[in-house]
Amino acid sequence: MNVQIRAKDLNLNDHVKSHIQTAVETFKKFQLDITTVNVNVVAEKKGVSIEFDIHIAHATPVVINQSDDVLDVAIDLAIDRASKALRRLHDKMISKQKDTIKEMPVIEE
Repeated sequence: MNVQIRAKDLNLNDHVKSHIQTAVETFKKFQLDITTVNVNVVAEKKGVSIEFDIHIAHATPVVINQSDDVLDVAIDLAIDRASKALRRLHDKMISKQKDTIKEMPVIEE
């Protein structure tokens, strides 16, 4: 998994980078084939905006945008929203795999 963290109009310290990096590592628990995660942090007039762009093989990318006044709060909210979206995608893929012809009930008349 390739992780790219970019900041515009602000400097990210090592604590924030490691926090984002560990959060991205927790996305592996959903067992999706995540190829690239792009994290963009942008300073705005009122607060900070963060964007997670998660590319998954054989699926559409998951894009999460979050804005807040405080950087850490924006990061945590974006991580929660990304985890929720990835969990839903994982559940969707698992339910598709379970629907096979062998598992369909046999109707006898």
